[in-house]
Amino acid sequence: PMASGGHAETDLAMLQLFGCAYLDDLLDAYNEASPLAGGWRERVGIHQLVPVLLHCVLFGESYVGLALSIARRYA
Repeated sequence: PMASGGHAETDLAMLQLFGCAYLDDLLDAYNEASPLAGGWRERVGIHQLVPVLLHCVLFGESYVGLALSIARRYA
């Protein structure tokens, strides 16, 4: 684990992207401590796109399909 000073939505998007065993519990606690802006779930992909693109560069084409899928949602 590591601390992040980034945007709350980016934090949550990364947890979802890379897997979090207790994501629903964490989301509830996060939202209770600092309510999330309406529509945040619709913006998750936007916060995930750059890290997924970086994975395309670093790890190859196995991430291209995911990157295209995310980008198409916002095209």
